[in-house]
Amino acid sequence: MCDEFIHPGLVEDPRLSRRSFGVMTVAAAAVASTAQAQTNVVEKDVEVKTPDGNCDAVLYYPGGQRTGSAVLIWTDIMGLRPAFRDMGRRLAGEGHVVLVPNPFYRSARAPVIGPTFDFNNPEQRNRLFGYRAAMSDDGIDRDAAAYLAFLDAQPQTDKNRKAGVQGYCMGGSMTFRTAAALPSRIGAVGSFHGGNGLVTKDANSPHLLIKKTTATFLVCQAQNDDMMQPTVKDDLKAAFEAAHRPAHVEVYHANHGWCVPGGQVYNMAEAERAWTALGALYKSTLA
Repeated sequence: MCDEFIHPGLVEDPRLSRRSFGVMTVAAAAVASTAQAQTNVVEKDVEVKTPDGNCDAVLYYPGGQRTGSAVLIWTDIMGLRPAFRDMGRRLAGEGHVVLVPNPFYRSARAPVIGPTFDFNNPEQRNRLFGYRAAMSDDGIDRDAAAYLAFLDAQPQTDKNRKAGVQGYCMGGSMTFRTAAALPSRIGAVGSFHGGNGLVTKDANSPHLLIKKTTATFLVCQAQNDDMMQPTVKDDLKAAFEAAHRPAHVEVYHANHGWCVPGGQVYNMAEAERAWTALGALYKSTLA
């Protein structure tokens, strides 16, 4: 769920502007020798061909001759921006080959917000909702297949290992769709403050897709999402049990959006706890 009641106030990132975002790779190249010496991670801006067009994205992988398992990151409703680049870089530093696409490529190139975004501003908020509305369920499934195919085409990807997918806010439901669309490929799913959209009364509710997957799930819910709909966690647990899928569902002591730096609700301690849980999931399922 992503609305003015869940995302309070401003989201800020002074690194983020259309001009600076467009030259981030150039700037990174200027310090590549230092950065890669410290992290041994390679970062590339890429274009991924999908059935619906070309998606701008960023690819990360461990340097040298190392290979790793593939991981796809679905962003929150504010899209691909420096905070998610940081996540991709961190995951690659842990040994994964990571793709972070711009989910709104049908509507606009990244970034789709500026250095300051006000969720209380209807014009700004509704523009993002319009971008999201352009993503149909079938379109998300096609995108997921294209993104995993792109990852699997990289020489750094170990295709003998299962792949992971993680998502934030709106990306939480997209992780469920990805696991259902690619059951033989996706071995681990991480959903972070995915909101109450994970369980709906609609025929396309993400929780109904669990039975089509073969993955292990980590679902980390926000406390204010849980306060609004306290039955969601129980419905998820019941769906996992019925599908015989291993899963951990937990309500964190933080509000919707807590995992992503830049927002007023960012909670470093709980974000790091979620990251540790994700690392444990990937270590146990993607090794």
